[in-house]
Amino acid sequence: MMPKKAESGSTTPDLLAYLFGPGERDEHVDAHLVAGWDLDLPCPARTPDRMSLADLALLLDAPVEALRGPKPAEHVWHVSVRNAPGDRILSDAEWAEVAAAMVHAAGIAAHVDEQACRWIAVRHADDHIHLVATLARQDGRHPRVRGDIPAMHTAARAFEARWGLTAMSPLDRTARRRPVTGEAEKAARRGLVETARESLQRTVRQAAALAHDDTDFLDRLRDAGLRVRERRADDGTLAGYAVALPRDRADHGARPVWFAGSTLAYDLSLPRVRERYEPVVTDADWALAEHRIREASVLLGAAGQDEGAGDVAALGDLLAAAAHAPALVRDRVRAAADAFEQAARAPGARSLEGRARAGWRAGARALEHAPRAARGGGAAVVLTLLLALVEAVEAAASWHRAQAYRAQAKAASEAAVLLREAAGLTGNPPPATRPRTARTARTPGRGLPGAAPVTGVPVRPRPDPGRPGPSRTR
Repeated sequence: MMPKKAESGSTTPDLLAYLFGPGERDEHVDAHLVAGWDLDLPCPARTPDRMSLADLALLLDAPVEALRGPKPAEHVWHVSVRNAPGDRILSDAEWAEVAAAMVHAAGIAAHVDEQACRWIAVRHADDHIHLVATLARQDGRHPRVRGDIPAMHTAARAFEARWGLTAMSPLDRTARRRPVTGEAEKAARRGLVETARESLQRTVRQAAALAHDDTDFLDRLRDAGLRVRERRADDGTLAGYAVALPRDRADHGARPVWFAGSTLAYDLSLPRVRERYEPVVTDADWALAEHRIREASVLLGAAGQDEGAGDVAALGDLLAAAAHAPALVRDRVRAAADAFEQAARAPGARSLEGRARAGWRAGARALEHAPRAARGGGAAVVLTLLLALVEAVEAAASWHRAQAYRAQAKAASEAAVLLREAAGLTGNPPPATRPRTARTARTPGRGLPGAAPVTGVPVRPRPDPGRPGPSRTR
């Protein structure tokens, strides 16, 4: 059961018209109310003689209109709550219970608070509901909804356990930041294969994986063709950065579209980038790099929860550096680095310490020169390193499974499949690896039995970037 913030807005009638309407592609079926702030609230779809959509919008907006002080710039709160495919269909009564628990957890309407915000729950499909509220309490005060989505995720875990629903991964701030609808539409209009956010994520991650200090990091960004804006503290030290693509502009071309590092990804803020810095490794020995990668994989298999978190973060940097691979395998390796991104962020862990880290950082330095080595007749060396990367990524998948990090384990498994495909393109298909169950450490209270490395897992299809979001309120 996954609560997700939908697009909010300032126009309640437009949002209600969308939720009770046919949808973008006639996907809305039997739209109706399942719950609301008033138990006796008539449903506009089933009792139109008692309540119209316009009437419902007026009732929801009434506390906002009654505010004497400043009104919220966007007073509509909109969240969807969706079950996983394959879960049983919940009844309206069950969805009503879910809705009441969610608005309680979010701070919209506590169970016993008669002066809370006005809200409704709309169901127009079997597997999800939409929650709509207006951000003004009936006593004239503003609600406190900060941290609403994490609190709703906690409430959802209780329903999953109680009703035997698919257990979703917790909201742990490791998922990749995806482009918003406007960014996807902008890229489609320009005929681009990816959005500006996605291009910047890849370029900044590669620079962070290879940089050894702030100056080197910023120089790598500029050398890659990005516009860079530095934020300095009062004493002149670097306090933050933002990047933009040279031809990506807003306001009819008047200004660049800047992305701060922290808005690109959770681990691309300047403090997180600085955690990666290591002394420059010069004249890396390819054979030694391969040996260190394989040795680091074994160390990860024996790592505990805290140490392994640093190891998988370093492995993510290694894959980002591997995106410099020769042209023959570059697309597959880049896709593997993208797929592994969430696996590089262990929930709740920020430290990058770990015994495997040094080996993978040395491998990253070697892979920076992979295209040059391939041109010089060293393609076999590149293949050898790819095979070592497969082993490392499968070790990461096993470690995540041992910690019960389901989303991260799935991301690592997908990356392993793509790396195997890359190795196959060299004409030498990689050998199957045997499971390494005895080495995988388990965290007390959380461990799961070790499992064989996953091969042949289908790559999760990326969502259609042109598909509109669930709401018409922009």
